[in-house]
Amino acid sequence: MSAREDLLGLARRAASGTNTTPDPRWAALTVDADLARRAAVLMLFGTLDDVPAVSGKPLAPADLDVLLLERAHTLGSHPGQVAFPGGSVDPGESAVDAALREAEEETGLDAGGVEVLGTLQELGLAHSNFLVTPVLGWWRSPTPVRVVDYAESAQVFRVPVRDLLDPDNRVMATVHRAGRTFDSPAFTVNGVVVWGFTGIVLSGLFDQLGWSVPWDSTRLHPIGV
Repeated sequence: MSAREDLLGLARRAASGTNTTPDPRWAALTVDADLARRAAVLMLFGTLDDVPAVSGKPLAPADLDVLLLERAHTLGSHPGQVAFPGGSVDPGESAVDAALREAEEETGLDAGGVEVLGTLQELGLAHSNFLVTPVLGWWRSPTPVRVVDYAESAQVFRVPVRDLLDPDNRVMATVHRAGRTFDSPAFTVNGVVVWGFTGIVLSGLFDQLGWSVPWDSTRLHPIGV
């Protein structure tokens, strides 16, 4: 099967209620649904642009990538963290509409070239009290992306999935906050660390797709916040 078919199959399982979530961290992403704000993110996969994968390991198709952005370091919420394009769902909008609108506003992509494959289960982002719907997309007709507003994003980039899956690029991010230690699966790519909500979601997604390969979860990477 192709990467697109794998993603489409996952979306169909989610829609039918037969999907499984092997990563217990997905189950831990909860908020009070009655009090939380709704949000959506676009998990957009497609054919790699002219930036090659660094990893030479045949862990995924060499031309497969996913769109990410680094949030501006001056933001009051999740500054400097790597995220999927996305944001709040406006009144009257669907999660799909919101994810595509936010992706256009944040990265300048043409949503007309995005094939929406489906949505996954809602996941809670407790720190900012959001209930987030991941929208799976396939970039049927890729268009250039860029930082549209530097007050919101520091960079927008397409990262090869092969680099994300490479065990050499996988660590367990650790954060010390309020006397407690939190850890999450993380990826060191493109000069940044993909951790927290985005790292958890990507790691769980790769597990469900059957794309993950064994990696050393005892290799810790402290995060300063």
